[in-house]
Amino acid sequence: MKSIQNICVFCGSSTGIDPIHQDAAKALGHWLAAKDIGLIYGGGRIGLMGLVADTTLASGGQVVGIIPQFLHDFEVAHQGVQELIITGSMHERKKIMYERADAFVSLPGGLGTLDETFEVLTWTQLGLSAKPVLLLDTGGYWQPLITLIDHCVDMGFAKPENRRLFRVISTIEQIPDAIADIRGDAQA
Repeated sequence: MKSIQNICVFCGSSTGIDPIHQDAAKALGHWLAAKDIGLIYGGGRIGLMGLVADTTLASGGQVVGIIPQFLHDFEVAHQGVQELIITGSMHERKKIMYERADAFVSLPGGLGTLDETFEVLTWTQLGLSAKPVLLLDTGGYWQPLITLIDHCVDMGFAKPENRRLFRVISTIEQIPDAIADIRGDAQA
């Protein structure tokens, strides 16, 4: 089984209103650095993105930011990361994030976080990817989404096995087991 070298983190460019999400971003940054796992992320210096990057860096970890030129021009790019890749489009950004990552963890975020998470899940559903996707459900943030996915299954718009394309975890310490679980499903 291939080891995890880099995890791509999808998360908000805002910090949100509940400090539990900020704490989770920082804890994930500490964990990544302690496990010597590189952070691949959207390249911003603001919001949860900035917190996870800053904490990973402060803890001695490796960080690769990938940001489209137009966001870089808004001066939201994190200039302190070891590698900052500037792309021509959001599509190119997601492609490089996918290529560089061995797994994905989604922290709370908005529409962009949902877009990134669902694109990877769709690739997995279509057999284009087998990389693990985890939702870190701090404070129950992802529960409405899980309810919606279950509703899609109940209404016949998604297959029941689509629910196994990702794992919902409540703590960072569950990441290794959740990744192993998804990999086990992929090999079965």
